[in-house]
Amino acid sequence: MIRVLRFNTAEQRYELGGEELLGGWDLDSNDMIWVDFDQESKSRERDVMEQQFQINPLALDDAQRDRHPPKLEWFRNYFFLLLKGFTADTDSIEFSVVHISLFVGRNFLVTRHAMTSASIEKVLDHIGGNRIDVSRGPAHLCYKIVRNIIDRYAPIILALEARLDELEEHMLEAPSDDLLAELVTYNSQLKKLRRIFGYQQAILSELPRSESSMLSEHNRHEFQDVYEQMERLASLSAMLQELTRDLIDGYISISSHRLNNIMKILTIASVIFLPLTFIAGIYGMNFENMPELKSTYGYFFVIGVLILVAGGLLVTFKRMRWI
Repeated sequence: MIRVLRFNTAEQRYELGGEELLGGWDLDSNDMIWVDFDQESKSRERDVMEQQFQINPLALDDAQRDRHPPKLEWFRNYFFLLLKGFTADTDSIEFSVVHISLFVGRNFLVTRHAMTSASIEKVLDHIGGNRIDVSRGPAHLCYKIVRNIIDRYAPIILALEARLDELEEHMLEAPSDDLLAELVTYNSQLKKLRRIFGYQQAILSELPRSESSMLSEHNRHEFQDVYEQMERLASLSAMLQELTRDLIDGYISISSHRLNNIMKILTIASVIFLPLTFIAGIYGMNFENMPELKSTYGYFFVIGVLILVAGGLLVTFKRMRWI
C-alpha cells in the first residue's frame, strides 16, 4: 500500500490519498510530500524511490533488507535513517521489531516498512486530527515518527522494572523454576534491546550536531530531545539487565544454599545412624557364643548404648553449630 500526504505550500493545506498525489510533483517543487510504503512490493518501492526521489540504490538495498542494524547515512539532497521499532502487536518485553526506513529531503519524506508500524499510524492519526503542523516540513515529521518509536519503548521498559521488583520479593519467599525461566527470558530480551538502543543512541547523537541545510535550528533541538530520550532508555535497559543477572545469580545462590542445608541434614542423619547401624549389625549376627545374647539385660544395655551414642553426636553437632 502506498499512502501519500501532499502539502500545498501556497495554499497552506494538505491532502491525504494514494499514489495519484505524486502527479506533477518533483524534487524542485515547492510542495512538501510524504510517501509511506506500507508492506508494498519491493520492486514497486524501488521504481518510485529511484525515479521520483532519486534515492541511491545502495541505500534502497539497506532499507529493503529483512535484517539490518540501525544506521544514519548522509547524501547530497537527503539523509537516510533506519530504525527498529516495536511491531504493532508488541505489548511486553517479549517483543518483535519492524524496520522503519526514513529518507528525509528538503521537500520530501519517504518512509518504508515491511509490517504495520504503530508509530507511523499514530503520526498519521495526529495529522488527521490537526495535532501536528505539517507546514513545519519533512524533518519535523521525521522527528514525530522517531519520537513515537521511542515512546513505545518506554512503557514496556518501565513495566519490566516493576516486574523485576516483584520477582525479587518472590525469589526470597518461594523460588521456583518458573521464576528462573522468566528471568532468563528477560535477560535475553534485554540483551537484544541494549544492542538496538546502543546503535540508535549512537546515530541519534549525530543528528543534533549536523550542519546540514536540511535541518533547521529547531529541528536540531527536536532531535536532541529524541537523543536524550534514547540515551535514558539505553541506560535504563543496561541497569535492568544488570539487575536481571543479579537476580539470576541470587536465585542460583539461594538454591545452592538450600541444597547445602538439605545435604547437611542428610549427612548429619547418616553420621548419627552409621554407628547405630554398626552396633545393630554386630548384635544381629546371632553367633551362639556371643555372651550378651544370654544376658537378661543385654537388650536394654544395647538400646541404652544406641541412645547414648545418638545423643552424644547430637550434642557434639550442636556445639559445633552444625545444627
